[in-house]
Amino acid sequence: MWQACVEQLAQELPEQQFNTWIKPLNASLSEDFSRIHIEVANRFKLDWIRAQYAGRLAALLQQLYGQAIQIDFLLAPKEAPPRSAPPRVVSEPDDLSPTLGAADVESHGFKNRINTSLCFDSLVEGTANRMARAAAMHVANVPGQLYNPLFIYGGVGLGKTHLMHAVGNQLLVNRPDAKVLYIHAEQFVSDVVKAYQRKTFDEFKQYYHSLDLLLIDDVQFFANKDRTQEEFFNAFEALLTKKSHIVMTSDTYPKGLTDIHERLVSRFDSGLTVAIEPPELEMRVAILIAKARNEGAEMPEEVAFFVAKNVRSNVRELEGALRKILAYSRFNQKDVSIQLARDALRDLLSIQNRQISVENIQKTVADYYKIKVADMYSKKRPASIARPRQIAMYLAKELTQKSLPEIGELFGGRDHTTVLHAVRKISAERQTLSDLNQQLHVLEQTLKG
Repeated sequence: MWQACVEQLAQELPEQQFNTWIKPLNASLSEDFSRIHIEVANRFKLDWIRAQYAGRLAALLQQLYGQAIQIDFLLAPKEAPPRSAPPRVVSEPDDLSPTLGAADVESHGFKNRINTSLCFDSLVEGTANRMARAAAMHVANVPGQLYNPLFIYGGVGLGKTHLMHAVGNQLLVNRPDAKVLYIHAEQFVSDVVKAYQRKTFDEFKQYYHSLDLLLIDDVQFFANKDRTQEEFFNAFEALLTKKSHIVMTSDTYPKGLTDIHERLVSRFDSGLTVAIEPPELEMRVAILIAKARNEGAEMPEEVAFFVAKNVRSNVRELEGALRKILAYSRFNQKDVSIQLARDALRDLLSIQNRQISVENIQKTVADYYKIKVADMYSKKRPASIARPRQIAMYLAKELTQKSLPEIGELFGGRDHTTVLHAVRKISAERQTLSDLNQQLHVLEQTLKG
């Protein structure tokens, strides 16, 4: 019965979430099947699982057995912890400039600039990147068909480049002889300039038009570069004609690009456009725990939650915070704890606490949508005011430590259910409305300085 319950949750939950919280659980049923004892590793994890999953577990067990089963959460017996290597602080490639060098993969003498460490297995999945990851996996396994081109957009440090390298790595596993190239848009601009100076456009075209998969990062850098845009348009058309695949990234959706030719923008928008959002809380926790393990260290869940609640913007900042904590732990020869994390991240936490407040959010949103700050806590309800107010409530929940009742009080004494409705509404619409997502992205970047 328990195994069937676990298998059902594996279907419902994101893989990393399932592996972190549900998979490690042990359970035993009483002889009369009236109670089930579930062992949890520590008190923090026990409280979290009880709060987040107890209701779903009870419903599944009742569905499987036909009547209600009492759930008892128990702390698992302590085992002696295995000796582990001291934490290592290793720089990983960042989103814009992966450390390639000797790690570049070469296939039949063709240097493809793929970073072999950036694959699908090392990418933590969550709501924020699930659609983009699924589309990227489809492209990697069935290139040249659906989702061509694949256009991935989002802020810095969210994993866009990781996804592109993952596509390249997977395709090379499936087809080792494929001609795959990862390149940053600035490198393409440089290649166009060299071809222009040396009058070698024939070689340039032969090189780019022969690819099976082109992965090109940050196409917003093509802005105001007419010759580059013309050559990329030609390469784009040639690759699509021969059923090669193109994957691109940008900091905004296609129609949000400025100073890019309309015909190029229409090509960008002709396949599948997907966004990568800032990771949600549970995804941030999972990322921290996974990356700590990759560094040879264990991060307690309560510390991961503390860091995840305070570092919200992107994966790169999470990695930076993790490295600071592990380095601080090593240099001070202290175990990782919330207090140690607080000390290690003192400067970061101080900056965040100074910069982002509900009042700051209200003013920034009011300025952006050209309404009065007083409208944020007034009783007026026209759409021109109600919509920005909901957006401000959503950002207050995302970017501050305030509770729903506290946020409601700062918005004219509104009930916490009003705030919850606004948060859920804007969060859901952000997934489907690219214009809204772009507006929120701009507001978040403005608030974070």
